[in-house]
Amino acid sequence: MEPTISKGQLWTGRVLSAIVVLFMLFDGVMKFMKPKIVVDTTVQLGYAEHHIAIMAFLATLCAVLYAIPRTSVLGAIILTGYLGGAIATNLRLDLSLFGNVLFPVYMGIFAWGGLWLRNLKLRELFPLTK
Repeated sequence: MEPTISKGQLWTGRVLSAIVVLFMLFDGVMKFMKPKIVVDTTVQLGYAEHHIAIMAFLATLCAVLYAIPRTSVLGAIILTGYLGGAIATNLRLDLSLFGNVLFPVYMGIFAWGGLWLRNLKLRELFPLTK
């Protein structure tokens, strides 16, 4: 019998994925708009103002690639790298563990969890049970 995804798993995966896409799009758009709080926070994190456009492009690219079913795995891989940079930045600045350092980890879990729940090929590659 061919394995299938239940409606509950499919919708849970879609919701988790939508949270990630919406957050990354919001992050990218805010960086493109460059309000004062984004500029100030970016500088406090140790990046120059001219880096904001690059980060905006990368955040938006991750969201778009992840949102398109055909490129969702590639989007998740690139997103994982982007989130790893956020983890390293927050850790380097000794920011709060649960409020700042682990937030990108949560987003990564949502991204890969959502993708795993709605993608049979990914389930075959990474089965939770054998």
